[in-house]
Amino acid sequence: MQKKETFTFQSEVKQLLDLMIHSLYSKKEIFLRELISNAADATEKLRFQSLSKPDLYSGNLRLQISIDKEKRVLTLNDNGIGMQRNEVIDNLGTIAKSGTKAFIDAIGSDQSKNNQLIGQFGVGFYSAFMVADIVSVHTRAAGTPSNEGVFWQSSGNGEYTISSLEKDDQGTEITLHLREGEDEFLDEWHVRRIVTKYSDHINLTIEIQTKQKKENGLIWEKINKAQALWTRKKSDITEDEYKEFYKHISNDFTDPLTWTHNKVEGKQTYINLLYIPSQAPWDMWSHDHKNGLKLYIQRVFIMDNAEELMPNYLRFVKGLIDSSDLPLNVSREILQNSTIIKTLRSALIKRSLNMLEKLSNNHKEKYQTFWKHFGRVLKEGPAEDKSNIESITSLLRFSSTKFEDMDQTVSLNDYVNRMLPEQDKIYYITTESYTSAKNSPYLEMFHSKKIEVLLLFDRIDEWMMSHLTEFKNKKFQSVSTSDDTFNKLTESENEEQKNTDKSLEPFIKRIKSLLGPRVKDVLLTRRLSETPAIVTTDINDITPQMAKLFSASGQSAPEVKYLFELNPVHPLVQKASDIQNDALFTQWIELFLDQAIFTATGTLEDPNKFIRRINQLLLQ
Repeated sequence: MQKKETFTFQSEVKQLLDLMIHSLYSKKEIFLRELISNAADATEKLRFQSLSKPDLYSGNLRLQISIDKEKRVLTLNDNGIGMQRNEVIDNLGTIAKSGTKAFIDAIGSDQSKNNQLIGQFGVGFYSAFMVADIVSVHTRAAGTPSNEGVFWQSSGNGEYTISSLEKDDQGTEITLHLREGEDEFLDEWHVRRIVTKYSDHINLTIEIQTKQKKENGLIWEKINKAQALWTRKKSDITEDEYKEFYKHISNDFTDPLTWTHNKVEGKQTYINLLYIPSQAPWDMWSHDHKNGLKLYIQRVFIMDNAEELMPNYLRFVKGLIDSSDLPLNVSREILQNSTIIKTLRSALIKRSLNMLEKLSNNHKEKYQTFWKHFGRVLKEGPAEDKSNIESITSLLRFSSTKFEDMDQTVSLNDYVNRMLPEQDKIYYITTESYTSAKNSPYLEMFHSKKIEVLLLFDRIDEWMMSHLTEFKNKKFQSVSTSDDTFNKLTESENEEQKNTDKSLEPFIKRIKSLLGPRVKDVLLTRRLSETPAIVTTDINDITPQMAKLFSASGQSAPEVKYLFELNPVHPLVQKASDIQNDALFTQWIELFLDQAIFTATGTLEDPNKFIRRINQLLLQ
C-alpha cells in the first residue's frame, strides 16, 4: 500500500455524518439494504459494459458477506464494476446532488422520519456510519491492472484517507468496524433475516460465509433467490416481495399504493412492472428531478430514468420495462426515434391510466392519497396527451360547492350524475385560493339555484381548463365568463324587474360615457344578490387568471376587456343611480369597478388609490 493522503469531506457531508452518527434511527438495519443495493447497481453496470467488452468479467456476479465476531467486523465484497481513484473521491468524499441540503434540513427537522429519508436522498453509503465507527473500502475498477486498486477509510469525523493498493480481483469490498452495542449485526442469522427481508428479489447472488454442518470448515452459502422478480410468475410473488422490490428500485421507504405486473407476447414481447407511490418525492417540482422507468433488455439493465417511456404528466410512476425487441446497444438517441419505443410508451401510458382508474374505483381512500400528492402533476395531462384525454379527465378530482371541506373532492362523473335537469353545462371557477373560490360573489346565483360549481385554485388550473372543452357531451363553463347560458338562468321573472331595468337605462348610459373604452360593455345582471357589481369576460376572450399566468411566465398577454355588470337591486347601486354630482358619481362607479376587478383578479394596479377612494366616501 502506498502513502496515504488525507482529505476533508465536503461541508455538507460533515453535517450529514454528524447527523448519521448522533441521531437516533428506528431501523438501523437499513444500512445493510443500502450497501446491498449499491453492490447490485455496481454489478448491473458491469453486466451492461461487458456487452461491448466481454473480457471485463467471467463467472457469476455475486456479493459475499462475512462476519468476524472477534474483530467486530462486517464485510461486504462484490465483483461488480469497481471504482477508480477519482470515482472514489467523487462518490465517497462528496455528494454532488443538489438535494443534500434539503436532506440535512429534513433529517434535522423531523427525527421520527429519519429512517425513511436515507435512500430517498441518495446518501445510502453514509448510513454505514450509523453502526460503524470506521468504514474501509478496497476497490478496483473493472478492466484496470491489479496495482491500480484504491483504499478509502474514514471514521466519520470530517476526514477520510485514500491510498493506492494492490488488489487481485475487481469490484468493491466494504469493511465495517462495528460500534459497541451493535452486536446484532455480528449475528449470522440476523444478517440472513435482513437480507431475506430487503434483498431477496435482487438479481444478484448474495452469499454469506458460514460453517459447514458436517465439517468444521467455512463455505459460502447463497441466501437469496437471485432471480429478477419481474420474470417470475405473478402467482409466485407475494405482496411483501412486490413492496420490497418497489423500495429497492425507487429509494422510497414507504409502501406503494398499487402496482401492475404484465407480460405481453405478440408483435412485441415485454414485461412491465409499474408502481404508484404513496407520497411525492421531495424534489418532485425541481428541475433536477429525474423521472422515467428502468429499462432492461432481455433482463440486462440498460439505463435508469428512461424518460422516453413515460410522458411528463405521469412522471410519478415508478417501475421498469424489460423488452425482448430492442437492441442491447440502445442509446437515448435511439430511444427518441425508435418506433418500438413509441409503441411501448403508448402501451405503458394505458397501463398506468388503467391502474389509476382501478385504484379510483376500488380504493377511494388510497386514490385520495394519490390525488393529494400527485393531482397537480396529473393536471398537466390534458395539455400533453390529447389521445388519452378522456381517461385523464375521468381521473381528475375537484373541490366543489357541494362540500365544506377543501379535501373532499368530486370526480366529473359524480358532478354530471348530480346535474339538475335544466342544467346543460359543467360550471367551474378559477381563483388563487380555496377561500376566495368558496366565497366568490360569482357563485351567488348558483347557490340560490342549487347548482354545483367546481372550485379550482391551483396555478395550473386555468391552463388545464383551456385544454378541456367537454366531458360526456357536457361543455365546461367558467362562472366568470358571460354567455347566453347565464341569460337563460337569470332572465327577468316579473314585470317589476323589467320596470326596474328600464328605469336604470339612463344610469347605465351615464356609466358607459364615464368609463368609455376602459370596459367592453356595461350591463345589468340578476346573477348577484349581496354584491353590487362584478366584471366578466366574453366566452372567447382571455380570462384574468390566464392573463396572470402569461405575466408570471414573462410573456405579454392581450389586454383583458371586461364586461361591467351591476346588480340593479343592490342598495349601493340604487344610491349611486340617484347621485347628480358628477365628481361623487365618478367616485362611486370607480369604487364599484375596482371592487369587481379586485374580486376577479385578487389584485389592483393601484391599491392605494382604491383605499383613498373608500376613505373619502366613508367621510362623506
